[in-house]
Amino acid sequence: MRLHALAVVLVSLCVPLPGLAADTASTRETDRSADPAIARQLDSLKYQYEVDDDGDYKLAFDMDEGRSQLAFVISAVESFGEMKVREVWAPAYRATGGEFPAQVANRLLEDSHSSKLGAWVKQGDMAVFVVKLAADATPRQLDDALDFVLRTADQMELELTGKDEF
Repeated sequence: MRLHALAVVLVSLCVPLPGLAADTASTRETDRSADPAIARQLDSLKYQYEVDDDGDYKLAFDMDEGRSQLAFVISAVESFGEMKVREVWAPAYRATGGEFPAQVANRLLEDSHSSKLGAWVKQGDMAVFVVKLAADATPRQLDDALDFVLRTADQMELELTGKDEF
């Protein structure tokens, strides 16, 4: 009888409960094709773009004082429970050797704390400013997110490097 009860407990631990996985784990759609809804939104905003090998939208903008800035709208949608978001991001810093100096890492953390939208993330050897936007955001909301990542990344790139790599 005890062996049977133990077996029931062990089997029940192995069986996923409906709805629990969606609430406890983040998922990412892995479709590598460009999302046509993003193309329509960028077209309505009259933005020039290209689609990269991952199916993401790459945009280049002219900024103040002759500077330029890259931005990306990621086609893949990430989910958690009922929420679905996509990333809008812009690179600002490339580390030599892959590791960020402590001063740079601390500056990025401080800036993330005071940011109205988004935060800094380390992506390989690069610091990237990311806004997670509702997957069904309007073109105007996408435009605001792009404006914010562009300004934030370009200012940080100038502050940290004095260059215009991105």
